[in-house]
Amino acid sequence: TNSCTLLCDTGDTGQGARAWIKQILNQDMAFQHIKVIYPTAPARPYTPMKGAFSNVWFDRYKICNDCPEHIESIDSMCQGLTDLINDEVKNGIAKNRILVGGFSMGGGMAMHLAYRFHQDLAGVFALSSFLNKDSAVYQALKRNESALPELFQCHGTADDLVLYSWGEETNKMLKSLGVSASLHTFPNLYHELNRIEIEKLKSWIVKKLPVEAPKTN
Repeated sequence: TNSCTLLCDTGDTGQGARAWIKQILNQDMAFQHIKVIYPTAPARPYTPMKGAFSNVWFDRYKICNDCPEHIESIDSMCQGLTDLINDEVKNGIAKNRILVGGFSMGGGMAMHLAYRFHQDLAGVFALSSFLNKDSAVYQALKRNESALPELFQCHGTADDLVLYSWGEETNKMLKSLGVSASLHTFPNLYHELNRIEIEKLKSWIVKKLPVEAPKTN
């Protein structure tokens, strides 16, 4: 009755992300009442890697927070991931019992997907992720009146690929636009995951998708 979709980082596969988390936790990230899905991004030419093919959710002109977004590739991926959400709904899972999130680019993808196209999801998590300064997400939320999914964000202060300040700025912007957002800071953590972070994420997932009490007649 519940679903959590975890989008991995540039170049990784869904199976790779699952194995990485399993290695950190010494066990699978599993819940008795929640199905965890690890999709793999399609291979596409990736501009920061000089056009080499990589499994990425969308393209970037460069890895920085003050350049334009590659909106065409972001929007086409939002279409593909919407199909995934719709499949879950067809299988009887309510939209407000679905979480989406991911690490790095996967977290950015999840924020676009939820805050622009699926504002009725249960929540979003973004680990070591950011949105560009004039993101289409911010533009969409400026026009928004409805309740929004809660955001759970984590970021290491030593991240030298996606700077901590980018994650912090994303958090502040989303809060100013009405998103209930938390930011968990990890001193000396680089562009990676650690056990405490995943344990915190697991607790948040269970808080957002608690075991439903059995219905009494």
